[in-house]
Amino acid sequence: MTDEQLLRLCEKFGKRALLWRQKFTGLLPEVNRRRLYEKRGCQSIFEFAYKLAGLSKEQVQRAVQLERTFLDKPALHELLVRGQASLSKLAKIASVATLENEEFLAEQVKRLPRKALETLVRDERVFEKQNGVPKPLFAVKVVPGNNFELSDEVVQKLRRLHEQGQDVDAILLGLLELREERIAREKEEVASGLKATDSHYIPVRVRRVLREEFGKKCSIMTCPKPAEEIHHTQRFFLGRSHDPHYLAPLCHEHHQLAHAVDVRVREHW
Repeated sequence: MTDEQLLRLCEKFGKRALLWRQKFTGLLPEVNRRRLYEKRGCQSIFEFAYKLAGLSKEQVQRAVQLERTFLDKPALHELLVRGQASLSKLAKIASVATLENEEFLAEQVKRLPRKALETLVRDERVFEKQNGVPKPLFAVKVVPGNNFELSDEVVQKLRRLHEQGQDVDAILLGLLELREERIAREKEEVASGLKATDSHYIPVRVRRVLREEFGKKCSIMTCPKPAEEIHHTQRFFLGRSHDPHYLAPLCHEHHQLAHAVDVRVREHW
């Protein structure tokens, strides 16, 4: 057996071991209710789980607690008791699970990695709901507490203008509006020069105007992560275009969530 063959076997059996341990864990709440551990000569469910699968007391407690939490949420409850999702994933979404969103969350637990689920939970706490469907990910949000510092030179100039009786707010808003108008013109110029394409490559001039508008950051207002991918807010195959009006730079996790939300909205329609 070669080293490569040995590693492949380890990976194969390791994945199977995780799956069967997951399924075993899902059975524990019912075993505990029926006190079946006593038939194995165990004093508690913890001893039972440790002897049969090497589970820690904390893991068993988490499984039992999650089962109670999901009793009125059938989609999530089924994931747990059938061993279709790990405890760590289910624990991440438990705090935001409701009767209204549990089916959506169950689908995302199966689909998304843990980091993306963490981002989803944070967004579920921040974004308001409307008719059971999240508001657009790209809506402008005012996020309290996101402070930043101005340079001493800028502060001094603003203070001087204020002392002169100038309306500093109006000056700054005017400059920001001019910037927004300039970016809007650039986007129109770029969009007008685009042709329908089957290529997923996003032209440099499109990337440049997006960088001008959003900088290097994920375009989700509540997200501090750098942008890694560009998302088509209008599905690419519909317009076959890289129109910057329908593009948004996102971090990896929000790009995964954007596609998940897109599926949810289409199903809602």
